[in-house]
Amino acid sequence: MSNIIKSNTKGSLIVISGPSGSGKDSICERLKEYKDNFWLSISCTTRKPREGEEHGINYYFMSKEEFEAGIENNEFLEYASYNGKYYGTPKSKVNEYLNKGIDVILVIEVQGALKIKKTIKEAIFIFIMPPTMRELIKRLKKRGTETNSKIIERFKKAYKEINEITKYNYVVVNDELDKATKKVCAIIDAQKCSVDRIEEVYLNNPEEEIHELLIDDKKFENNEINL
Repeated sequence: MSNIIKSNTKGSLIVISGPSGSGKDSICERLKEYKDNFWLSISCTTRKPREGEEHGINYYFMSKEEFEAGIENNEFLEYASYNGKYYGTPKSKVNEYLNKGIDVILVIEVQGALKIKKTIKEAIFIFIMPPTMRELIKRLKKRGTETNSKIIERFKKAYKEINEITKYNYVVVNDELDKATKKVCAIIDAQKCSVDRIEEVYLNNPEEEIHELLIDDKKFENNEINL
C-alpha cells in the first residue's frame, strides 16, 4: 500500500550549542548508542594538530591561505576566528551527507549557530544547558586543564551565550547525561514528523476511490465501499 504522505528524504541539519562544560560533546558521543544514521560534522581549522589528532577525523587542517580562499569561494556554512586561528564548517561535506539522507550534527559556538540560522531556516537548533551555574563551575574545575582566570573567562562567556537561548528551537538541561541524550534523540526523531518536511499529500487509487464514494450517501449507506 502506498503512503498517503510523501516526505522529504533529505537528512536533517541539527545545530547544537551550549556553554563550555554543559556536556554537549558528551551528549553527541552518547547519541551513537541510540542513533546510527547521523554524521558528526568535522570542522576546518588553521591551527596546528595537537598530539594524537588526525586530519579528517578530529579536524580538516588547512593553511591560512587555503582557508581564506575557501572564504572567498563561499565554501563554509559558517566560520569564525579565535585566538588568531580560523574555524569553519565545510559546506560541501555537510551537503554531501544531507543529500544521502543522513542527519548532520554540528557542535558549534552560538556565534556560528546564529549565522547558520540566517541561511538555513529548516535546521534544528538545540541549546544544551547545565542544571545550575554552580554545577557548570564544578565541571570546569573538574577538568583540571585550565587556570582559574580561564575558568572565570569561560563562566562569563557562558552567561552571554545563555542570553541567546530564545533564538534556538529547543533547550535541553543536561543534569543526567543519559536522560539529556534521550531528549536530544527524541527531538531529532520528532522533527522527522514535522509538516515542514511534507513534499506532497496525495489521495490516489484506493484512497481517492474511498473519498469519491464517501460523497455518495447512498453508496456509503449500502456499504459499497471496497476497502
